[in-house]
Amino acid sequence: MPRRIIALAFVPAAWRLPIWLALGVFAGLAVLTIHVSRAPSYLSDAPETCMNCHVMTQAYVTWNHSSHRNVATCNDCHVPHTNVVEKYAFKAKDGMRHASMFTLRMEPQVIQLSSAAVPVVEQNCRRCHQQLVGDVHLREWQPGDNRCWDCHREVPHGRVSSLSTAFDVSAPQLPGVLDNPHQMQTGGRDPRPAKEPTHE
Repeated sequence: MPRRIIALAFVPAAWRLPIWLALGVFAGLAVLTIHVSRAPSYLSDAPETCMNCHVMTQAYVTWNHSSHRNVATCNDCHVPHTNVVEKYAFKAKDGMRHASMFTLRMEPQVIQLSSAAVPVVEQNCRRCHQQLVGDVHLREWQPGDNRCWDCHREVPHGRVSSLSTAFDVSAPQLPGVLDNPHQMQTGGRDPRPAKEPTHE
């Protein structure tokens, strides 16, 4: 039975080659998409992974210049830590949302947390700062309450958070996709100084 399926014996002979060609094109496009999107990098917790999408430059740069850089990555704040299944399910759902918005050019000028991400970030603030939260006897956060960042507005991304606030800054680039490994996320330009023309 598996041999009949592989040979497409149930399909008229005239259709077999076009079907195999279509399947080959589809498989090739799938591999190319996985490579170009750097899909395996999303399994890691490396902050540079967020730079796969260039609209996150401002978020990365402000985090990189904050005190949180030494103690927390993007996933420490933006992904649930109750268990591994919930963590990767949330990453997959949120990642698909980000990818579709970026692909369709629907990203807002000011990036804000989604309604699903608000309680996750709030819980992670309290998880990391549980000693401090316990000392001031804060009750369990409820929807409608002030969030940690309502008072701590500078942490960790600063007050100004539009896509244009960190324009033309150098940010890390995961290797492998751009033709020139020295190109940065800033429009694909090479940040190295241009070579002086030689006169012979």
